[in-house]
Amino acid sequence: MLPQNTFLSPQFSDDSRNIVVLGSTGSIGTQTLEIAALFPDKIKIIALTAGKNADLLIEQARTFLPEVVVIGDESQFSYVREVLQGTPVKVLAGSKAIEEVATHPNANMVVAAMVGYAGLAPTVAAMNAGKDIALANKETLVVAGEWITSLSRKTGTALLPVDSEHSAIFQCLLGEPEEAIESLILTASGGPFRTRSIADFPNITKAEALKHPNWDMGAKITIDSATMMNKGLEVIEARWLFNIIPDKIRVVVHPQSIIHSMVMFRDGSTKAQLGVPDMKVPIQYALSFPNRWPAPHDRLDWAQIRSLDFEVPDVEKFPSLRLAFESLKIGGTAPAVLNAANEVAVGLFLREAIRFVDIPIFVERALFRISHEDCPNLDVLRSVDSETRRFVEELV
Repeated sequence: MLPQNTFLSPQFSDDSRNIVVLGSTGSIGTQTLEIAALFPDKIKIIALTAGKNADLLIEQARTFLPEVVVIGDESQFSYVREVLQGTPVKVLAGSKAIEEVATHPNANMVVAAMVGYAGLAPTVAAMNAGKDIALANKETLVVAGEWITSLSRKTGTALLPVDSEHSAIFQCLLGEPEEAIESLILTASGGPFRTRSIADFPNITKAEALKHPNWDMGAKITIDSATMMNKGLEVIEARWLFNIIPDKIRVVVHPQSIIHSMVMFRDGSTKAQLGVPDMKVPIQYALSFPNRWPAPHDRLDWAQIRSLDFEVPDVEKFPSLRLAFESLKIGGTAPAVLNAANEVAVGLFLREAIRFVDIPIFVERALFRISHEDCPNLDVLRSVDSETRRFVEELV
């Protein structure tokens, strides 16, 4: 029931981590570097990659002096290289270069923190090169969960969860026999519209959707939280990460975001992992596993906690959660269609080309219009992803 390979890899015979951070300028990437700054004797930054945020990548390169950085946007290559002249940092550009540094011979772990489908290829490259993965890119398992977990077993690479919910389940499962598990319970904050009337959903603005009540995240994942698609993607991720059937995965709304997730056992007992809403704790646990490094992260003040509330998610208001479960039921390429359609629809909403309520409508149309294959390989998944993106763009 634990993630596919949670043993210590040979390179983890001591407390050192030589890491590549894919997506270093995003929310998870920047917080990973905050952890690295806390433990300079334990964590060495080998390589950093970014999409378009050249200035932040340059700042990170000057601070951590990795062996190499990659800017995905090739038009900014000359700028980054020129500014970093005089430093020992090598500069590369483009998606192929990102895959290349994911296999860097001096690294023993890759933090997969790129957002969306783009994170799949470099994660696969890293696994094929024998690198353990601290997995924050949930789309890797959403799109290709069965294929990725099979690759993990084949290559002997660990998949260590970075998402707070999956980290919580991982911690609750340690030491427990697989046959004792009754269900996994993912908690959801409910997002900014938990108490908003469904009648007012057509009036939701981009600014409102980007204001999460508990977490500070990137734009795409914040919108996914507002639609509850983020929780649906986490359900799919949990199905593969913990090798559990979908019927044994539940979602409950927990507005305080203090309980990060739970495991219910067949004797009636439930384990929960609690903490403040802070991604640095699960990030650090993935980097330090199986150890717990002492750190100055915020602690819960139990004297100030007055209640822990729970609700059943409203799938009428938030149909994206229902669609995620349906894609798992269909299987094969269906979760890949769900993911691609959602990425495009969220992008359209952020560009204010569609309404908030149109996001799940577009996803549902794609899910039931695009033909599905039962046992896809990566080429099929790539083709389905492209077809779905074209389909959703044309809906506009």
